[in-house]
Amino acid sequence: MRIGEVAAAARVSTRALRYYEQQGLIASSRSAGGQRLYTPDAVQRVRWIQALYAAGLSSQTIAEFLPCAHTGVVTPEMVARLRSERARLDDHMRELAATRAQLDAVLTATSEPGVAWPATEAPGA
Repeated sequence: MRIGEVAAAARVSTRALRYYEQQGLIASSRSAGGQRLYTPDAVQRVRWIQALYAAGLSSQTIAEFLPCAHTGVVTPEMVARLRSERARLDDHMRELAATRAQLDAVLTATSEPGVAWPATEAPGA
């Protein structure tokens, strides 16, 4: 697959793909004309990379995790690191749920005529 095809299928920019390649997260070969060529599994890999970025992981951490995600081979140190990242994500999800609950309360209070929204402290303040 050419870079534009992977970018369209994975819903990322070609610039993002070049960055991922620079970071060692994906690899390509080159056509006779010098165009980047990717294997069909690149789309799924890019989607996984995007999910990990969205979860707040750095490109360095993602580079460490990708091999174990695809091969299933994990060292005890990597298991500890994965557990630590998972705990961090759990904390973040709890914070997001509390924020959502606060927004729901505001929406409920403001959707009822004549109900004043009480001023409260923001979550995590």
